[in-house]
Amino acid sequence: MGVADSISKDCDFFPKIVNLFRKCKDLGDRDGLHMIFRLVKAIILLNSSVIFDKILSDAFILDIIDVLEYDPEVHIVQSHRAFLEDHAVLKQAKPIRNASVVSRIHQTYRIRYIKDVILLKVLNDATKASLDRIIQANNAFVVSFLKDDAYFIHELFETMRSSNVSAGSKSELVFLLREFCTVSMQSDQQIQLSRDLANQGVLDIISDVLRSQDKVLVSAGTDILLHFLNQDPNLLRSYIANHEENSGEDISLLGILVKGMVIDFSGETLWQFQEILRMLLNESSLDMVTQCRAVIELFYKKYFDWLPDIIESSCLPKSIVRSTCGSGGVGTRVEEYSATPEILLNICEFLRFCVVHHPYKTNINFLESNSMEKILTLTRRRERVLVVAAVRFMRTVIGTNDELLISHVIVLNTLKPIIEAFVEHGNRYNLLQSTALGLLEYIRKENKKSLVVHVVESFWNQLVKFGQLESIQAFKLKYQEFMDSAEIEETTSVGHMRKKADERGLDKEEEDYFNTDSSNEEDSATQTTRSQQQCMVKPDDGSQIHHIPARPKSGGLVDHDDDKDHKPPPKRPAEARITSSSDGKDTDGNIRKKPKLEARISFSKNTAMANVAGRHSPASSTINSDGNVDARKASPGSPNQQPPESFDYTAGDSSSEMAVDTAEAADSDP
Repeated sequence: MGVADSISKDCDFFPKIVNLFRKCKDLGDRDGLHMIFRLVKAIILLNSSVIFDKILSDAFILDIIDVLEYDPEVHIVQSHRAFLEDHAVLKQAKPIRNASVVSRIHQTYRIRYIKDVILLKVLNDATKASLDRIIQANNAFVVSFLKDDAYFIHELFETMRSSNVSAGSKSELVFLLREFCTVSMQSDQQIQLSRDLANQGVLDIISDVLRSQDKVLVSAGTDILLHFLNQDPNLLRSYIANHEENSGEDISLLGILVKGMVIDFSGETLWQFQEILRMLLNESSLDMVTQCRAVIELFYKKYFDWLPDIIESSCLPKSIVRSTCGSGGVGTRVEEYSATPEILLNICEFLRFCVVHHPYKTNINFLESNSMEKILTLTRRRERVLVVAAVRFMRTVIGTNDELLISHVIVLNTLKPIIEAFVEHGNRYNLLQSTALGLLEYIRKENKKSLVVHVVESFWNQLVKFGQLESIQAFKLKYQEFMDSAEIEETTSVGHMRKKADERGLDKEEEDYFNTDSSNEEDSATQTTRSQQQCMVKPDDGSQIHHIPARPKSGGLVDHDDDKDHKPPPKRPAEARITSSSDGKDTDGNIRKKPKLEARISFSKNTAMANVAGRHSPASSTINSDGNVDARKASPGSPNQQPPESFDYTAGDSSSEMAVDTAEAADSDP
């Protein structure tokens, strides 16, 4: 920094260096010239903006370039100054009347020459960056001045629109416009320049340039369009959307770009047309959605169908000549195999881009037309790279995961040409085999059941000879898994249907049961009322009538009566009992009691006996002391009621036997 400061303050330093160089050159002092070269190179590497302002000025720059010709590492002296003075001539397609602008243009060219030719291997990154900033500053000054010069821009555009201009002059004007548009500046200045030029009608000029038959001019026009798209894609999109419908020309700018994809351009021009269309149709930013969608609608409405037609017409037999006309009016006569493999590959890659970025549009087109089948005619070509492109295209289509489109592929057997191409070329380990197996692997890994079943059931006879490949084996295993799963699902479904039917049957049975139970309850209630009416007993002496209700239907073996006030009947005295014979008395004249009933008569039978007694007759009838019949309530379910301990047999009566027999019969009663 101290050396740079000292040099910048010494106004006579560089004039002395130039005078010393001239003396050494006149004397032929090679050592002195080499020393001066090292000195100037070191001064440049100081990377001082003040020093650059001096040595790059018009007064010293040519002398500095002359000094840099004597590089000690190069044995032959270079002629840089002679080249710049004699051959590097500024061609002015339109005269520039401002001298400062012309000087800046010359300075910019010479700085670039020093940076990119003379000191290419010497300059460090910091010094290169400083020189680039100087170049950008000069460009901004020149462009700003010319842009604001209304006379210059107006005259330039009018000359380019004129039909009287010669081809050579028009070429120079196009090159001037390209350099003017693509000049290196800061991004904000570039964007502003593009917008100003678009407002002044530069896109109309470019449309005329792209219609030219001169491929060099077309290449320059595509360079300008790419520059505009890199700065602000909305400029070109808005222009296309506004001029497409209102244009009275046969082919609009969008149609020219689509048509440019099928013209055999050399170099990068063919790729540039595809890149321009990609940038126009790519919805990469939210602020560009409106204009971009308008261009997308126009493209698919007018020009998309034309590209598959070009592919199909280039893959038919050579004897057939087909005239294709796109839906958007882009008409051309395409002879068989007129499209080169590079053009077909370019179209196929662009169509893959459309499938990825606009699946809704492309899928509708594939379903409504046979565009997909036309694209797959690339498998007929001998160029293997085109067959690979067709397989990749189908992989992209399946990757959209559109079930309707996949069904369309299955119904139309669209995979057939791909399988046939794989079988034909698959014996060799090449790119086609790898791509086709990659397609099958994708179908398998993504569990595309319908496609797996379709491929195996339709093409397994052709694929079986590649059974040694792991991909084919895995594909067949996946098919078997799907089949086994389908069988299990079918069995489960049948079982489920049977279960449903059984459940419906059970529901019906339960419904019938409850309906029957309800009606039984009503019948039981009616029967109980009738039994109560029938059990009204009136004694012979006309005393109070005793009501003996019928026993309600038991819910189990033992019925429980909640009537706690019920008391068992008192035991009858011995003298009140009636016997049928004298054998019923013991030796003392007392009535002999019968032995207790053994445990073989269960409590359940006693309960059943009581039930029968409750239903058909009074539980027991005894003659009280008044000689009246005492009818007692039979409540076997009462907690106070005890099972009978003995049975008394009355003379000439077999009621006890009948009771036992009835109790046995009652065991089967629910």
